Amino acid sequence: MRGTAAQHDKFVRMTTEPVGKLVTELAVPSIVSMLVTALYNIADTFFVGRLNTQSVAALGIVFAYMTLIQAISMFFGQGSGNYISRALGREETEGAGVMASVGLVSSVGTGLLLSFVGFIAMDPILHFFGSTPTILPFARDYFTYILIGAPFIMGCFTMNNQMRHQGNAMLSMIGIASGAVLNIALDPLLIFHFGMGVKGAGLATAISQAAGFFVMLSLSGKRGGIRIRLDNFRPSRTLYRDIAAGGLPSLARQGLLSIAAICLNQMAARYGDESVAAFSIVSRVTMIASAAMIGYGQGFQPVCGFNFGAGKFDRVRKAFRYGCIVSTIYCLVLAVLGFIFAGGLVSTFRADDAEVVRIGSRVLRFQCISFPLSGFVVMSNMYLQNIRRTWPAVIMASARQGIFFLPALFIGHWILGFLGLEIAQTVSDALSFCLAIPLCASALKSMGKEPTTN
Repeated sequence: MRGTAAQHDKFVRMTTEPVGKLVTELAVPSIVSMLVTALYNIADTFFVGRLNTQSVAALGIVFAYMTLIQAISMFFGQGSGNYISRALGREETEGAGVMASVGLVSSVGTGLLLSFVGFIAMDPILHFFGSTPTILPFARDYFTYILIGAPFIMGCFTMNNQMRHQGNAMLSMIGIASGAVLNIALDPLLIFHFGMGVKGAGLATAISQAAGFFVMLSLSGKRGGIRIRLDNFRPSRTLYRDIAAGGLPSLARQGLLSIAAICLNQMAARYGDESVAAFSIVSRVTMIASAAMIGYGQGFQPVCGFNFGAGKFDRVRKAFRYGCIVSTIYCLVLAVLGFIFAGGLVSTFRADDAEVVRIGSRVLRFQCISFPLSGFVVMSNMYLQNIRRTWPAVIMASARQGIFFLPALFIGHWILGFLGLEIAQTVSDALSFCLAIPLCASALKSMGKEPTTN
């Protein structure tokens, strides 16, 4: 079924404009959205770092649960978004509208379930995530408000992905940015002025995510996009199978990130609260560096999806090559800067604790060594995911935080002690790069020579 004139114009633009220009234009708002999303965590860490080391460590403990929430929301968002972009590439807007509603409602409903589970098993969950007895009271305070905001967090991530895949990254950026600005404004007000401490950071996040959710919901359907309508919520086994096909790589990637964070917290806790806090800070710093790279890759995704759905495979290959070159140059520049200024970056969050700064600086420098390889790894995963190479995409998504990282973490710790924890991510990045080369080469060579599906 052909959509509106605006939707048809978007189809023409996505399948005819020069791919380099198109990817860059779509990437800019996606980059801003990703940076703004990272600022949610950075803002909390920056202000909470003025309290004490245990509060900073608490953010690292709860981060594992937040990555789990993000994993499931990206499963629904990427899974439904990939389907939507391919459907719009075939100008099938009715099916795209049904998928958008099914993806969003399912995501929010799952968020409510995760909140319920979190409240009834709060302390066991926090202990499992690596909390020590001295960190637990602060983690409990922060976790309470994150659980309240979980359905809104999941809804925001899902709509963010759906809008991007429709080529409406600018609208997604507006929704994300509105919540981030509110979060940054509320953090010092609630943490210090009202004396809520780490509770204030959690409440600020919950309020800002709820605000961002409703802003995004009001923007759905604008600029030729798909409007979210409850009467389009018509779930079926076929739709969920399509969501799974497009969303499993994201679930694997983010889910393993959560598992990796749990394992790292548990092992770092053996070396004291300062170690947990140091790894927590480094994860925030690298999140900012990775945000722009992932945002650029997200600018590639709708171009890939539309053109793959339209059968324009040469444009897909050209967009992929362009994205790999740009993202690799970006990663190389940031790696050099991060290595040079590692100490200053870590001390920005916890200057009063020399041990946290010492550990964090070493960890950050090790990660900078392999960071230039990350651009190709991320682009490869997004490419495989968007052309519906489900299992190669799942393998690629699982590599960096699971297939390679967890063995590197445990084997490295067994052989090298704490140094093994510090270098685990570096080893994992290098091995993931080696895996990405044959997987992508095979997919690029065979694309267009085999039957495609929805």
